[in-house]
Amino acid sequence: MAVSSKLNLMKFCVLTLALLPSLAAAQFALHNGDRVVFYGDSITDQRLYTFYTEVFVRTRFPKLKISFIHSGWGGDRVTGGGGGDVDTRLTRDVLAYHPTVVTSMLAMNDAGYRPFNQATFDVFSKGYQHIVDRLKAEDPGVRITLILPSPYDDVTRAPNFESGYNGVLLKFGDYLKDLASRSGATIADLNGPEVAMLEKAKAANPELAQKLIPDRVHPGDAGHLTMAESLLRAWNAPSLVSSVEIDGDKVGPLDGARVSDLTSGTGGLSWTETENALPFPLDLANPGIKLVIDSSDFISALDQENLKVTGLTGKYNLVIDGKAIQSFSGEDLSAGVNLATLNTPMKDQAVRVMSLVRAREEAHNQMWRTYMTGRFGGEKAAERQKNDVMKALDHYADALDNEVQKQAQPVSHKYQLVPVAG
Repeated sequence: MAVSSKLNLMKFCVLTLALLPSLAAAQFALHNGDRVVFYGDSITDQRLYTFYTEVFVRTRFPKLKISFIHSGWGGDRVTGGGGGDVDTRLTRDVLAYHPTVVTSMLAMNDAGYRPFNQATFDVFSKGYQHIVDRLKAEDPGVRITLILPSPYDDVTRAPNFESGYNGVLLKFGDYLKDLASRSGATIADLNGPEVAMLEKAKAANPELAQKLIPDRVHPGDAGHLTMAESLLRAWNAPSLVSSVEIDGDKVGPLDGARVSDLTSGTGGLSWTETENALPFPLDLANPGIKLVIDSSDFISALDQENLKVTGLTGKYNLVIDGKAIQSFSGEDLSAGVNLATLNTPMKDQAVRVMSLVRAREEAHNQMWRTYMTGRFGGEKAAERQKNDVMKALDHYADALDNEVQKQAQPVSHKYQLVPVAG
């Protein structure tokens, strides 16, 4: 082999090796066959940031078979709480599902809603170390995501003491960063981005901003969106749903979609498009959700369904499957439009998937919280009835799980750009 060829080969190998870490980092953290358990206190028990996370995965990766278990319990600390001590909780509500991925968010209750206290912190650090150690010992290979606690709202209302309770949570979060580094866990910051969103929301609409975390602890539906975003970004979630470019009668670069039957006539265009994924079903008519979206980078970070059409002049109605979506100028189309923010048939499909995800989650929660951990008289007949109901709910949840995946599969749509007269 010539010296120059050897040098070129060496350069290629060095470049490839240099790129490997970045290529690996770009991969989404969840894989086919994963079982994810969300563990935590009442904020996880709200089943909102976890729900949004599941909906994103189901709609963005419809081919992957991934199961999700929501195991938050209100009032929990690193030592446990109303659902039992921490080892009972871990045995029954986490390890029983043989998870491949576990997320854990605790600290809101552990820090005591008061200024920083070293003794309280020591209990927290020792308890969290125990949780991680037990998970790793009993479920070798489990991938753990430690979540920095979501904020106590010291933004839209004045702190209750100097530096505020959220400042205390941040100190507890610093320990979690260290623990994640030592244990090989992933860290997800659900505090900083939420605070940044609250600050922007307060500047835009102070009254509505206070309703995003109405009791300063538990975010409402809208407030959980940016928390889900933070978790998904820690998992390297992709921003792109799809990207389609059309130039006159030619199909340009495509990403995450297939285009066929492109035809032009009377100044307009039509084609058939099949995307590999669905957009996230945001309800932008909801004032709280709209405020959160306007005060965050959720759409740019997670919800890009791009269509770019060049070579057109005038104004056009975008029609998908016979449904008028919106009118655009040739300049708008040339610059590109994000279909994820519009009411399209793809979004309608995503809404149906979201509804099924909620129904599946509710069935499991009923089985777990009402029957498995609920109180019954202890009579044999009642126990048999409980077990029968639990089995029925489990089967129902499994059936819904299969339906979720079925309903999320790609569907072909007929696109038209119809010239607007005059």
